[in-house]
Amino acid sequence: MITSESVTRACVIDGAGVQVGQGCARRAALLARPPTMADAPPEVLELNVGGVHYATTRDTLLREPDSLPAAALADADHPRDARGRIFFDRDGVLFRYVLDYLRDGGLVLPECFREHKRLAREAKHYRLPGLEGAVRDADPRPPNREKGCITVGYRGSFAFGRDGLADVKFRKLSRILVCGKVTLCRDVFGDTLNESRDPDHGLADRYTSRFFLKHSFIEQAFDMLQEQGFKLTASCGSGTAGGGGELKPGVDSEENRWNHYNEFVFVRE
Repeated sequence: MITSESVTRACVIDGAGVQVGQGCARRAALLARPPTMADAPPEVLELNVGGVHYATTRDTLLREPDSLPAAALADADHPRDARGRIFFDRDGVLFRYVLDYLRDGGLVLPECFREHKRLAREAKHYRLPGLEGAVRDADPRPPNREKGCITVGYRGSFAFGRDGLADVKFRKLSRILVCGKVTLCRDVFGDTLNESRDPDHGLADRYTSRFFLKHSFIEQAFDMLQEQGFKLTASCGSGTAGGGGELKPGVDSEENRWNHYNEFVFVRE
């Protein structure tokens, strides 16, 4: 391992005079200190954003002349960390999208991105109105969407096979019920909502407990609620009495014993 002490010893052994000794001293001083931005090429810059480190070019930071990154580059008094990197006391993870915007002049977000409001706030802080507008346009959620509650319930069983001969254990759902404010239910489920058992009575703020879905995939209903900003807040489940009477055609006695009913409450604030 090369250290300042080993370089100094090498200079003494070389014994080539005062000039060589001075050069070795300078080399030893460089080895003794950690590298800083002064050692990097002038066109390459390093940034420290909330503890997350980035590397970019000078031209990228100067692409938006009125932005905070451009002003920080020109300000000799702007805060820097111990290694000389330009420092921003902001969200280090979200800055990747700020830097991408400065590089490409556009915004591309992951499909699962859910922090539009936070990113818009970062864009405003960095004085990037173009990025702020792009974030708002990319937000799939309307800014003034209606708040409320929707309850989803289903009655189901487990398919064990006819008379228990086959150990199938598939979940069987007969119908997915939807309860809540009519406008909210239509907004979330759209064409998948069946209103045949509760026709419209013309009331704008009407509530219903008689809607159901045209499909029997409970996870699809959950996905649609999540995409519209609803969050699961409560759930409950119970078994139902199978009954000792004669079964309906096509109903297995073993499956009838495992009938159950579950409800899930979703809220959008």
